[in-house]
Amino acid sequence: MFTRKLGIDLGTANVLVHIPRKGIVVNEPSVVAVSIDDNRILAIGTAAKEMIGKTPDSIRAYRPLRDGVIADYRVTEAMLRYFFEKTSGVFGFIKPEVMISVPAGITSTERRAVIQAAMSAGAKNAFVVKEPVLAALGAGISINEPSGNMIVDIGGGTSEVAIISLGGIVSWASVRIGGDKLDQAIAYYIKKKYNLAIGDRTAEDIKKTIGKAIAVDDDEEEQMEIRGRDLVSGLPKNILITSNEVAYAIADELSEIIKAIKTVLQDTPPELAADIMDKGMVISGGGALLQHIDQLISQQTGVPAIIADEPLFCVAKGTGIALDNLELYKRSVMAKK
Repeated sequence: MFTRKLGIDLGTANVLVHIPRKGIVVNEPSVVAVSIDDNRILAIGTAAKEMIGKTPDSIRAYRPLRDGVIADYRVTEAMLRYFFEKTSGVFGFIKPEVMISVPAGITSTERRAVIQAAMSAGAKNAFVVKEPVLAALGAGISINEPSGNMIVDIGGGTSEVAIISLGGIVSWASVRIGGDKLDQAIAYYIKKKYNLAIGDRTAEDIKKTIGKAIAVDDDEEEQMEIRGRDLVSGLPKNILITSNEVAYAIADELSEIIKAIKTVLQDTPPELAADIMDKGMVISGGGALLQHIDQLISQQTGVPAIIADEPLFCVAKGTGIALDNLELYKRSVMAKK
């Protein structure tokens, strides 16, 4: 009998939908625009993100997920329904079996909320799997072998660090620091140093364009012109910002992520630690795209760090692999309805 399967990377910043044997079919921001007067959903995904910072008082554009978990149940359910319908094609009448990524530190209540939201949005079955396991699968790591594998998944809301062996998580740490906190740190630095207010999207553009994890020599340094509102005069103003300033602005946030990595390494059994020294740790998630992040982690921990292929898509690809081999990975599947 034909079953429709969907793997969903339900991220704080983006939602990615993976269909086995088709690949990633949806990659949209996890943003929803809601009319405040009648609580009606006006836009979801890319269309809603375009509205951030530009809405009148009667419309609110925001993310219904915070730190990797559901902050607004009703809106998350509507968002999932939108993505189910968008990927239905000719088989729209068949309810999908859905696998959703969740943070390693999720509580049982938060886990039930994710499953319930998926079922209410029209899923036939809903499974949830911890993000580091899916990220490792998507990065091409053989997680079922009796060997230590370390994954560092730096997402929009959380950074998850885990040691995986024999299909399960041996030790892990999760910090509620990710791409969003880096953006906020950049905006705060510019406000403090230049008396200039910039929006979230501008801060994100700075990070993506010239952001570096470590300060570089003058010949490698990049500059970017940005526009914001002068907090003294209240008028628009342009300034130049350098990549070394960005590295300085985000240093504290990155040190928190490195602290989590060190904690996990300290809790790792010696046999597995030896494996990790041989293989190195794999970095996935949007944070892996920050220039020199692998160098910074290697310098601070003494363990080689490797950026995964297509780090942004690792978790979504992992859902596809797990859905195709449910029996093989059933130990990793946390809940089912």
